[in-house]
Amino acid sequence: MFFKKQRSLIGLDIGTNCVKAVELTQYGSELVVTAYGQNEIVSEGQKADAVVDLLQGRNFHTRRVVTAVSGKSVIVRYLTMIQMSDDDLRNAIKFEADKYIPFDVDEVVLDAQRLDDAPGARAGLQENEMRVLLVAVKRSLIDEHVQLIQSIGLQPEIIDVDAFALGNAYELRRSLAAGVEDDDKVVALLDVGSNKTNINVLRGGSSHFTREIYLGGDDFTSAVSKRLGCEVHQAEALKRDPGDHFEGVRDAVLPSIDDLGNEIHLSFDYFENQCDRAVDDVLLSGGGSQLRLVEETFEKIFEKRVRHWDPTENLKIDADAVDVDALKQNASQLAIAVGLAARINKD
Repeated sequence: MFFKKQRSLIGLDIGTNCVKAVELTQYGSELVVTAYGQNEIVSEGQKADAVVDLLQGRNFHTRRVVTAVSGKSVIVRYLTMIQMSDDDLRNAIKFEADKYIPFDVDEVVLDAQRLDDAPGARAGLQENEMRVLLVAVKRSLIDEHVQLIQSIGLQPEIIDVDAFALGNAYELRRSLAAGVEDDDKVVALLDVGSNKTNINVLRGGSSHFTREIYLGGDDFTSAVSKRLGCEVHQAEALKRDPGDHFEGVRDAVLPSIDDLGNEIHLSFDYFENQCDRAVDDVLLSGGGSQLRLVEETFEKIFEKRVRHWDPTENLKIDADAVDVDALKQNASQLAIAVGLAARINKD
C-alpha cells in the first residue's frame, strides 16, 4: 500500500486514568497513522502493565516513543530578554532561570527558545529585546518517566510537555489542511483530562500562553457520585450515558464546569491584556470534554464559539492496520498523543 518507508514514532500519552498511543510513519513526504490503541489505567502502580497491554497485538512498528510530563514540577515562563544569539541564550538562561522558577536550578532540566519570529511576538518589545519561552522540569520527574518507559523495553526519544504536544497536534493538522489560515489568528486549545485541564493559546502557530488548571473529568464524576449517592464507577458510567438521570447529572456537574470555565476565562483575560489581542477560536479536546454540557457552558461563559476538533482529521490512516472507527470515535481524546508523534517531523 505504501512505499519509501523511512521511520516511525509513537506518541505515548500516559494520563491519570488512561494511556493512549498513536504511531505515525513517514513514507516519503507523507505521514500515515500506522497503529493506535488506548487502555485504562487501573492504579498508579499498574501504569507499566497498562502500556505493555496496549502495545501488544496492535502491530506497532517501532519501540521509539515520545512522551510528555505535566504537573506542578513543570514550569513554563514567557520572558523578555535582550537580543542575543541562540548559543548565548543557552548560556544566559542558566544564570537567569533562578529568578523565574521556584526550584533550585541544579534540580531541574532547562530549555529555552526564542519566540520573536512569530506573528505578533514583537508587540510591546524594544528593538534590542526578544521574547523567550523558558521551560524547567524537575529532573526527578524526567528520570521517573524515562525509567518507566525503559522498563518496558521502549526507547524514549523526547520528553515533551503536555501543553506543547497539544499545540504540535494543532499545527500538524493545520499544515495538512487544504485552506490557508490567517497567520495572526489566535486559537485557544483546551484539553480537559481526568484531573487537570491544559490550556495553550497559539498566535500564528506560536505558543503565547500556557496554563494547567487542576479541574477535570474526575471532578465531574465525583460531583455525580455525591449528588446521586452512588459509587464512583457508577457515577462515571452515568456521566458518560445519563439515560433517565440526565437532570440529576446535569445539576451535579454544572457547578464544576462553571468553575473550570471561569478559570479558563480568567486565563483568556490575562492573555488578552498582555498581548492586546482577543482569542478568535476555542477548540476542545480530552476525555473530560465529552459531556455536551461542557461545550454549551463554555460558550456562555466565554461568549465565543467553542467546538471539538479532530487531531487526526487530515492524516492518512492505514485501514489495514488500524481500527479506523475506534480511532475516529476517540479522536478528541488523542490530541496530546498525536502531538507527541508529530515530533517525527522534527527528527
